[in-house]
Amino acid sequence: MDLEAIRRHCLRKKGKITEEFPFGESALVFKIFGKMFLLVMLDDIPLTINLKCEPSLALDLRERYRAVTPGYHMNKKHWNTIIIDGSISDKELLTMIDHSFELVAASLPKSQREKTQV
Repeated sequence: MDLEAIRRHCLRKKGKITEEFPFGESALVFKIFGKMFLLVMLDDIPLTINLKCEPSLALDLRERYRAVTPGYHMNKKHWNTIIIDGSISDKELLTMIDHSFELVAASLPKSQREKTQV
């Protein structure tokens, strides 16, 4: 999976999705109503992304995949860093992105949350 595929997937989500660079030019952040759900480190080779994750699932994913580690510069209980090196299928990566989006969307006020649902 490449950056453009990740970007397209994120921007297709319902709700107010934005792309920002709050941490400098090398860190692209995707937000839903102002709350981050995905961070891409653009200078990393291979590409890496940070995703929010339910804590027990985060631990499970770290055990299953060498490319999943505790979130770099993030709350390690709630965030994973995923190395996009081909070892995780595109389908599984999209599932991880969707999970992060859904967790963040669930924390929004009801009026905003309703705008994120299909």
